[in-house]
Amino acid sequence: MRRYDLEERTAKFGESVIRFCRPLNKNAVSSPLISQLVRSATSIGANYMEANSASSKKDFTNKIFICKKESQETKHWLRMLSIVLPEKNAELKLLWKEAQELTLIFQKITSTLRN
Repeated sequence: MRRYDLEERTAKFGESVIRFCRPLNKNAVSSPLISQLVRSATSIGANYMEANSASSKKDFTNKIFICKKESQETKHWLRMLSIVLPEKNAELKLLWKEAQELTLIFQKITSTLRN
């Protein structure tokens, strides 16, 4: 049976986005998009870490919901970058897929917590 470590997975995703963004050429259009992408992608793991240290079920639920929102926002910035950097679409698509999987995982967690 495979064990999934969501803390590690969200950290690795943030690291992947940082590694992707670091060498990109920055200009007036790409720079704010890159900045927003790095913020939202790394925020997923940070909020998951906070969820694991939550002081209550309500606090945990709120942090997980923020993880889901940040995952969704990350998909948006990846889409915007695909317009600015069409030559990077293959890499962006892989990152988008991972952001989508994280969104679905956090959606399932929030749904389970509500029931």
